[in-house]
Amino acid sequence: MAGKVFFSVSMSLDGFSAPESMEGICATPEQREQDPRLERWMAQWMELQAWIFPQRFFRENLNLGEGGEEGRDNDIARETFERTGASVMGKRMFDLGEQAWPEEAPFHTPVFVVTHQQRDPWERPGGTTFHFVNDGIHSALGQAREVAGDRDVRIAGGSETILEHLNAGLVDEFSIALSPVLFGAGTRLFDGVDASRVALEPVRSEPSSRVTHLTYTVHPR
Repeated sequence: MAGKVFFSVSMSLDGFSAPESMEGICATPEQREQDPRLERWMAQWMELQAWIFPQRFFRENLNLGEGGEEGRDNDIARETFERTGASVMGKRMFDLGEQAWPEEAPFHTPVFVVTHQQRDPWERPGGTTFHFVNDGIHSALGQAREVAGDRDVRIAGGSETILEHLNAGLVDEFSIALSPVLFGAGTRLFDGVDASRVALEPVRSEPSSRVTHLTYTVHPR
């Protein structure tokens, strides 16, 4: 039986899943080094994701060394990874990650990138292979489901790709790590959601010392 389609993201208390769009920040690495907006963007993003960096599983998965925190946050990070048999992401997320991920990318499963770019599959050490899909989210999700088997497919991001799947009725469940930070501006996770088509059922609310984990089942309205 096919697994679920889900997404799992961190979100600020005022509803942002990322700081301001990276589109306004200079594109080349040389220009970015001189752009103070990038430093501000990274500082905000690090604050948003601060709950996961100390976790033992996160550190092990990225080969950052031994040790780290163990507890519910760590368990959730591990459970999210273990349930995922394949991922789908947008081109913007891939472009940022291609520059930032270590050689052994942290997915360790097939990843399907929704893009207009023609490119051969990119295989990385550790079991991650990026496949570039040029005919839309339904095709990418179908390919991800096929290789995931009875495990789940994660819509990895970014926010536009998540929203596209949500509005198309393709998401079964999602989880939010609600971080105690305020951005004031940035990329809103649900900006543009078709609320007339999406109904939510609360599943879990789990507070930790760092964030509150919220899980919802998605139903058609």
